[in-house]
Amino acid sequence: MASWKRDFASGLIILVPLLVTIVVLAWIYNRLTQVPIPVESEPTRALLSIVIFILLVFSVGYLMRTAVGSVLERALDDMINQLPGLRVIYNASKMAVETALSGTSDLQAPVRLEVWDGLRMTAFKTGKQTADGRHILFLPTAPNITSGFVIEVEEDRYEEIDDSVEQALTRILSAGFGEEDGNRGDRSVREILDVGDESPTQASAEEATVDEAADTASAEPTGDAAAGAEPEPDADPNSGA
Repeated sequence: MASWKRDFASGLIILVPLLVTIVVLAWIYNRLTQVPIPVESEPTRALLSIVIFILLVFSVGYLMRTAVGSVLERALDDMINQLPGLRVIYNASKMAVETALSGTSDLQAPVRLEVWDGLRMTAFKTGKQTADGRHILFLPTAPNITSGFVIEVEEDRYEEIDDSVEQALTRILSAGFGEEDGNRGDRSVREILDVGDESPTQASAEEATVDEAADTASAEPTGDAAAGAEPEPDADPNSGA
């Protein structure tokens, strides 16, 4: 790889994730500053929004531990379930939060499912079973894991793997290009570009050596040209006599 290409790729690898992170944080900050709190300072308003949200979460969580909270939760569920369309969004988001916060280790354990002869796909255990004993798995699509299939299979139709949830999700989100060891984010720029321990000075010196060798080879006569040149006859020592 040419030196300028390697430098450009190195800059992209460092700057693009940083810029994406900054954009996401800026978007969240702008939304927090738009919360109607009677404070003129935007940083203070954003900080107060976070504090109020955390206090609200703890307050609602404490209320749910009481009998009144249980009654309110059932009443809210019944009211939302009467609204077509909204109940789908409400129940899906509620199940997603419950799965993320209170799921066991088997709830999202990745497995390999053989759907056809020799063709395997990555799925996730949900920890649920049907009435006839089949295991319920979630088979996500790639690279959009928010869609997929809920399938019911026998236990012998899939095999458990040693991958963690993060490793399996990385492989799906990257459409198969993610590394199975899950260490893509820990690799340095040199490892990604396959430079090794080579420094920029060494790379430039090697490229200069290659250019010099190419110039030397082009300057040397070819074998046919060298063979076609006739050697000059030796001078006769008696010619001057």
